Amino acid sequence: MNRTPRIRPVVGCTLLVVTLVAGVTACGGSGDHPLAEKPYDAVDQISANASDGDQKVGPGQALEVRVKGDDSRITDVSAVDTTGRHLAGELDADGKRWHSTLPLAAGTRYTVRVSTENHDGAPGSRTLAFGTTSAKKLLQVAFGPEAGTYGVGQPITAELSAPVKDRASRANVERALRVHSTPAVTGSWYWVDDKTLHYRPKDYWPARATIDVTSGLAGVKVTEGLYGAATKPLKLTTGARIEALTDAESHTMTVKRDGKVINTIPVTTGKPGFSTRNGVKVVLGKEYYVRMRGETIGIAQGSSDSYDLPVYYATRVTWSGEYVHAAPWSTGSQGYANVSHGCTGMSTSQAEWFYNTVRPGDLVTVTGSEGETMTPFDNGFGDWNLSWAAWLKGSALRKNTAPDRTDTIQAARLRPEV
Repeated sequence: MNRTPRIRPVVGCTLLVVTLVAGVTACGGSGDHPLAEKPYDAVDQISANASDGDQKVGPGQALEVRVKGDDSRITDVSAVDTTGRHLAGELDADGKRWHSTLPLAAGTRYTVRVSTENHDGAPGSRTLAFGTTSAKKLLQVAFGPEAGTYGVGQPITAELSAPVKDRASRANVERALRVHSTPAVTGSWYWVDDKTLHYRPKDYWPARATIDVTSGLAGVKVTEGLYGAATKPLKLTTGARIEALTDAESHTMTVKRDGKVINTIPVTTGKPGFSTRNGVKVVLGKEYYVRMRGETIGIAQGSSDSYDLPVYYATRVTWSGEYVHAAPWSTGSQGYANVSHGCTGMSTSQAEWFYNTVRPGDLVTVTGSEGETMTPFDNGFGDWNLSWAAWLKGSALRKNTAPDRTDTIQAARLRPEV
């Protein structure tokens, strides 16, 4: 029998005290080794503010187990709730006291199994059960995107129903939000703001992967008076690795599937003053028809740059209106010059092919433009423009780090940039 106490970090909480009175005689036959004995009933009386039975206690406090008398000591305590979560705890060096290092969850029931031994080494055991009351205020979590198949660049999102600001509370939330990928990946959550988290792997998702997103937050204390609610799980898959690599200097787009070139397309990107954003973007959606007008991006009607055009086969890559789309009016410039107002234009037939080839989550990368680099969070999914080291700074579970303040800009949405 292992007599070494299990040491875990201590979290200060109000204590729910359960006193155990241990017997000192074993029930097994005489002459056997003490460890081979059938465990005796180690508790014959419980004195606590919650009894073993139907009485419920308030959540948010710690569980404490004590054994009376000098002849016995606790060797192990297991506390498990109805969802299968184990309540972490710490045993004092003398074996007289065990206490949980996390507070009790709300709206659940715990089964607590206590193992003891007396001075002769004879084992004892006791099982008790009690419930906790439900929380009055719940934190809801909504995972995104919707279930389905996406490209390998698609981040996972978690939207919270209430702001969570302090680091310790954020850690409670983040610890409970789990992402499992087959094949396995190394990934992390990033706190975009007080109510939004994004999850991405260190590198892109594997092609044809299965991704399961679940929450163990139900009943868990987040902040004082606020507890996690049950959350609907999310299941995603990824398709082939589709990457569209646009070189604004050579006016070409190279499209790859699983690393192999499947098309090279002459394109035109943003002209000076309207340069296309550099960096990695993620396909947000596809629209067969979009009416694009210059006024939506601040171009005065009737000016030399004004436009009002029907656009087909439009693949959106930013919320502010950057698309990859058909541009039959600029076919003479495609492959030779950049003449658009920020979008990537191509022939109608090539735009139709691109529209039918990509899906949300696929990658569109632009290099060689005079434009700025795609921002991480305020205008679509620019998550991949942060290095892995910078990404880890956005996790509340990482010590001595803080999120980069790239989340303060709120861009206007749905502004086509033809």
